[in-house]
Amino acid sequence: MSVGVLMVAEKPSLAESISQILSNHSSRSRKAVSKATQVHEWNSNSFPSLGNRGGRGQNFRFKMTSVCGHVNSIDFPGKFNNWDSVTPETLFEAPCVKKEANPKLNIVHHLANEARGCELLVLWLDCDKEGENICFEVIDAVSDSMNLNNRTRFPQNIFRAKFSAITAQEINNAFATLGEPNYLESLSVDARQELDLRVGCAFTRFQTKFFQGKYGDLDSNLISFGPCQTPTLGFCVQRHDQIQSFKPETYWTLDVSCEDGKKLRWSRVRCFDREVILSFFNEIKNEKQATVVSVEAKEGSKKKPLPLSTTEMLRTASSGLGMSPHQTMAVAERLYTQGFISYPRTETTSYPASFDLKGTIDMLSKGDAFKTVIDTLQLTGPGNRLSKARKGNDHGDHPPITPTRCVNSPAQVGGGDAWKLYDFIVRTFIGSVSPDLTFLQTTIKYKIGSELFVTSAKQELEPGYTVAMPWQGLKSAGAGDDDDIVLNANETIKEGQKVKIANISTEEHQTGPPDYLTESDLITLMEKHAIGTDASIPVHIKNICDRNYVTVSAGGSRKLIPTNLGVILVHGYLKVDYELVSPKMRGAMEMELNRIAAGESKFELVVRHFVEIYRRKFLFFAANIGSVDHLFEASFTTLAETGRPHTRCGKCNRYLKLIESKPTRLHCGTCKDTYNIPQTGTVRIHKDYRCPLDNFELCYFISQSFHYAFCPFCYNDSPFEDMPKTSAGCNKCTHPTCEHSMIHNQWNVACSACSSPLVLDPGSTGPKWKFCCNGCGICVQLCDGAEKLQLCEEECEDCGSRLLNVNYKENKTPFEDKKLNLQACGLCNEELKKLIKMPVAGFGPMTRGRGRGGRGRGGRGGRGGGGARGGFRGGRGGNRGRPR
Repeated sequence: MSVGVLMVAEKPSLAESISQILSNHSSRSRKAVSKATQVHEWNSNSFPSLGNRGGRGQNFRFKMTSVCGHVNSIDFPGKFNNWDSVTPETLFEAPCVKKEANPKLNIVHHLANEARGCELLVLWLDCDKEGENICFEVIDAVSDSMNLNNRTRFPQNIFRAKFSAITAQEINNAFATLGEPNYLESLSVDARQELDLRVGCAFTRFQTKFFQGKYGDLDSNLISFGPCQTPTLGFCVQRHDQIQSFKPETYWTLDVSCEDGKKLRWSRVRCFDREVILSFFNEIKNEKQATVVSVEAKEGSKKKPLPLSTTEMLRTASSGLGMSPHQTMAVAERLYTQGFISYPRTETTSYPASFDLKGTIDMLSKGDAFKTVIDTLQLTGPGNRLSKARKGNDHGDHPPITPTRCVNSPAQVGGGDAWKLYDFIVRTFIGSVSPDLTFLQTTIKYKIGSELFVTSAKQELEPGYTVAMPWQGLKSAGAGDDDDIVLNANETIKEGQKVKIANISTEEHQTGPPDYLTESDLITLMEKHAIGTDASIPVHIKNICDRNYVTVSAGGSRKLIPTNLGVILVHGYLKVDYELVSPKMRGAMEMELNRIAAGESKFELVVRHFVEIYRRKFLFFAANIGSVDHLFEASFTTLAETGRPHTRCGKCNRYLKLIESKPTRLHCGTCKDTYNIPQTGTVRIHKDYRCPLDNFELCYFISQSFHYAFCPFCYNDSPFEDMPKTSAGCNKCTHPTCEHSMIHNQWNVACSACSSPLVLDPGSTGPKWKFCCNGCGICVQLCDGAEKLQLCEEECEDCGSRLLNVNYKENKTPFEDKKLNLQACGLCNEELKKLIKMPVAGFGPMTRGRGRGGRGRGGRGGRGGGGARGGFRGGRGGNRGRPR
């Protein structure tokens, strides 16, 4: 009897690559329950990690599939996600639950389905703490299907593969030496997720509601706070403050130019007193020659780079390649899953003793792209100059980032950013095993009158690793500062030699402020203060950009310039509690999280400790929010002074103002109420129509995906229990008589992509008519050129869809007998079916239902209640739905 083995990787592309290696390219692929991934199957009679039980005679049925990142995410129960009914302070004590991270991918059901009939589980998740956490998410998903607690046949039935590259040798070695998942590391990730959720949500909800409820030009959807994000922003604002508060000082230098082109530097460097500098100048201004008083020559070297870590890759990609950290990690992960580089998340800068440096160089030399560089450095063959790499830090995670496949052209890795990053990784690896750059540094001292002047020059002896990394070579003569001038090989200078002076002058200068932090600088600070991990640093930098707290300067420097919002927010934190911005808080938290992973601290104690600290800080911050508000008042415009008149308020009948900066919203200056509206689209006035429930004028929303009318009041507070609590337009309203509601405008036809109903688009008029899906936004165009199209009360006896009443003008009718009017079923009538433009997903009749609808709420002008089509039970003031 064969043994079923389920293997799970972190990404679909990894699952495919690993299955090809383990099956010797004999695996068969098939579709799965989840459309996001596949299942790769093969048979084998070997499972090395089982020892004798895995020997010949035992047949194994392998199934390799994948997840798509985290299976679950941590969140609060549904009732705590209502910003209006739940106070932010409550979130510090609210329960936390694990929810499926992306229900649309159906990963949990997929894993449980594939686990049936399997006895062994092998986890091929990324080998870091996040990967360990995903391991246990997978175990939870398959535990009921696999009965993992039954170990009568196999003493161990859950295995963990440890690997750092997608190569045949690495994968086969990992399969032969399977271990167990690390529960403590997974627990440390759970602790980080819970703390970030509680702290981030509490602060973010409070300050977002407070400030967006008062100011109209903040230009940010969320005024977010994060234990890592906020100190990251703090670094940028600290540098901004240093620039703004900088006071320049005037100083003078004594400059000498020689006739041979050399520029001599004054040994005193600079002088801040004009009278003093003039006295020195007057002493030597008439001198015609400079005398060489000493020539000191000594050999120096420029060390080759350390093996490549993630943070160094992010720094160089930002400063040298013009790629953001987030973009860099996305490209690096793609190169990793395609097998071009090793695992790109590592803090280690030292090659392990077992690492085959020579084999990797030999592999790279077989491709055309780097063969010339390797041959120039003489790193292959007998008597090669392959040198020992510098010893960095070993953090016990993954080996440094190295190439794992050779290429002949940039197109093999995809060109563009992928090639730029791959090229940098390969050249850094080659440089790390090449000789150092050596040079002869000559320092020459000159005497003019009683004053000493200095110049220094460098003469390259051996380019070493800079053959592979030319951007780190010595600069050409005249470029840069004097310490990087290259001395010509045939140039000799002796003591006592006279040099003719071309010019002596004093130059006035001013001290300058520091420059804004670059992404590279910020990464260095975050690494130094333990803000985030090598994997999360790019995310935190991206977040402060997305929140409009900082902007990235144009050009290659990628400087991070804080916006007015970012500066004022940090100044507000500093005014109330500087520790909210200080990196020390997060650094202490990271230290305790690492202690959880090492088994030195308890999960519950660490979480409880930091939750209580931040809860007290939150209460103090909320009590002193007025101090922060004073700063906002001086820089931002109130809602009443912002926006332009739009639609009328149903309470006071005055115009609501449309606030167009992020987040877009409507504000009534009379009632002092603010209404959220749909984002990322255009909001228009909808023909002076009003909601029959609250008398608000209707709006019409248009985006690339959706078109629907909505009432501003109902959109923020749904009138019926069977509607979404918020963010529901008229296309989801179950009012039984309103001409704009879903009940009045749905076709009784379902989208086959998401099974949601198709509803007549209120913005469609002759000659263009369309029905839009309530779920995914797919639109069905029909009856082009028709003067009028109406949904009838009558339904088709065959499919249950509502009949269409279509009218055409003379000479434009498409009907065969030239009739101008037709009332028929759009799905069953052949003439109408020809006039429907099918979307990609298609559609079909809805399943009929006669269940009773939800009960509506009274109040607000006698609001009724609406049910699903096929049954409606009114609340106070409600009516029964249309009879079937």
